[in-house]
Amino acid sequence: MTKRIAAITMARNDEFFLSRWIKYYGDQIGTENLYIYLDGTDQTIPENAGAAHITKLPHTDMSRAAGDKYRINLMSDLAAKLFQDGYEIVIGCDCDEFLLVDPELNIGLAEYLSTKKIKNTLSGLGLDVGQHLHREKTLDPSQPFLTQRSYALLSTRYTKPVVINRPVRWGSGFHSIRGHNFHIDKNLYLLHFGAIDMEMLVAKAASRGPDWVNHLRRRGNGTINDVSTRPAHGAKWLKIARIMQTIFRPIYAWDKPSMLGLKRIVKIPNRFIKSGI
Repeated sequence: MTKRIAAITMARNDEFFLSRWIKYYGDQIGTENLYIYLDGTDQTIPENAGAAHITKLPHTDMSRAAGDKYRINLMSDLAAKLFQDGYEIVIGCDCDEFLLVDPELNIGLAEYLSTKKIKNTLSGLGLDVGQHLHREKTLDPSQPFLTQRSYALLSTRYTKPVVINRPVRWGSGFHSIRGHNFHIDKNLYLLHFGAIDMEMLVAKAASRGPDWVNHLRRRGNGTINDVSTRPAHGAKWLKIARIMQTIFRPIYAWDKPSMLGLKRIVKIPNRFIKSGI
């Protein structure tokens, strides 16, 4: 029997990704089970929002650290309320992050999560997808991401405990859960698309001023630089990375995974295109 599953996020000035987040998770668990906070009463609700529950909150300028803490506390409180309302699982993530069941299984996200015995949290292996500047063109927004992007950095930063089955307190950015370990599922992947296109990053930088554009043009983006300059490895590294991140921890953060400083770029398996992301 499929469990009641909700997905939550918070966004500001990010309609591009938010509309795709709504489409993906709406297809997986039903748009009526999506709960979205918009940071600012001036924010535009995506046209495909449908039955999604959207709340506009007044925007307050804060430092990055204070803003991160404020947003994740809202998300933790919202998840706790949804459990009170009868939901059995909550997925919490940013709107440029997509939790994927390995398409090889031919099973949807809701059905798969409903079969799992979750011990507080569940994580997918983090894949930070980036544009390969020498092999991939500027993104066509009318086409799925994974038909245009084929490389990702195996990223501990995005091996996040985004699936929970009881009220918890997330750390900033959903990167950890206070007082709980993480459990990386062998068939789940969390794909992050924040560095999917260099021109998109340049356009965002332009809104902050010419110095930001010059800095980006000069230094590049970390993920895009890695994807474009480092050799790409095969699918076996997905398994290796999952084992490493399960065993190793940073000394300063025992509730987060580690790759012992290794950076590995992988070719995203072609079967992932079936996800439609």
